[in-house]
Amino acid sequence: YLSLMKEHEPGEGKLFGSIGEIEAALEGFLRRAGGALASGGVHTPNHRWVVCQALAQLHELYPDPRYPRRIDQWLAEGIDIDQDGQYDERSTTIYNPVTNRALIVTAVKQKRPELFDPVRRNLDALLYLLHPGGEVVTEISRRQDQYLPGDAGRSWFALRYMAAKDGNGQWMTLARQLEERFATLPDVMEFAELRAPGPTPAALPENYERTFSAARIHRIRRGRTSATILLANGDSLLFTLRRGDAVIGGVRFASAFFGKAQFVPTAAERSGRGWRLSQDLEGPYFQPLEDRKVAAGEWERVRPLRRQTEVARLRQVAEIQETQRGLRLRVQVEGADRVPLAIEINVREGVRIEGARPLSPGVFLLEQGVATLRAGTDAIRIGPGAAPHQYVSVRGALPRIPGQTLYLTGYTPFDHTIDFEALA
Repeated sequence: YLSLMKEHEPGEGKLFGSIGEIEAALEGFLRRAGGALASGGVHTPNHRWVVCQALAQLHELYPDPRYPRRIDQWLAEGIDIDQDGQYDERSTTIYNPVTNRALIVTAVKQKRPELFDPVRRNLDALLYLLHPGGEVVTEISRRQDQYLPGDAGRSWFALRYMAAKDGNGQWMTLARQLEERFATLPDVMEFAELRAPGPTPAALPENYERTFSAARIHRIRRGRTSATILLANGDSLLFTLRRGDAVIGGVRFASAFFGKAQFVPTAAERSGRGWRLSQDLEGPYFQPLEDRKVAAGEWERVRPLRRQTEVARLRQVAEIQETQRGLRLRVQVEGADRVPLAIEINVREGVRIEGARPLSPGVFLLEQGVATLRAGTDAIRIGPGAAPHQYVSVRGALPRIPGQTLYLTGYTPFDHTIDFEALA
């Protein structure tokens, strides 16, 4: 429409006199767009399927052999879905829904029923990525929704369509929860499945454990308590936890060891009712190079050539266990002695932190006893505390996660256990 307006000279009167004139003007624009989509490239994984959707819609209006030919080329690559039911971008609130919609529309308009299968797998996975209140796990995302609060609203189309098509009551339940805010009239007018009564709603899963092996997370849901443990997937977060509206956005720790001891586990193994995460680090000193000058700017390049001496070592371990009321975290750090470390607990804005000492606005230190996080009637109790020092921004640690922060501190050798308990 904006393109058409640009071509309209001011003072020429009404832009269009009839629906037919509107259709004629749009046809030219859409055919030009179709030509570009039938030959142009893409930037990201989901763009392939969005292009297929657009070409399928165009082909329905203005049949052109270039459109299905291009769809065939993109689909020949195979749909990028893993054993967890996640597309490559793992974007649970943005691009998973975009991909599901694109595959459904392409399946319908190009008569390719096999494209419904990845949508089914992704929607099934979504049911195990829901927090109480409807927010979705975003820690696994590789796109801009990572770590951000978000719901399943963009998934309404796929949930409602596939619920009616397959008679799936769980998808119907979630679609009903989203319908008032996210249903769109053009979709309802075009797709009869969105107008159909649909199946009888069924209860969503609210008591489970599930490991997503490709994304390397372990999900735990116990009613209003929801936790996600991250399993050596390259992330510094150990876990997230919430009890209703009392939300811990992440727990992690770092040691001041050669400026590189932000704990990012390299191994994860099952341990009892939880997981054991570990990382081994070395901090060497370097000897002079023999018979070699080092020019300005060469320091990093020649470092591998230097002989290492006085190598310090640090082993960091985090063990996370499910308990009757939440999670238990045991942090063990040993090797080099008297290395300061800090455990960082990110707390969502708006949640009250009680029982800890304020250090600065939004920053608290749990020196002993317990702290309680409160949001309305929801609460999480954390403790016991430990804080022999106040060096919370240790050298080499990542910047503090946005929001409020509760810290515990210590020195190596360090062995401390913290309970995170949901309160009724």
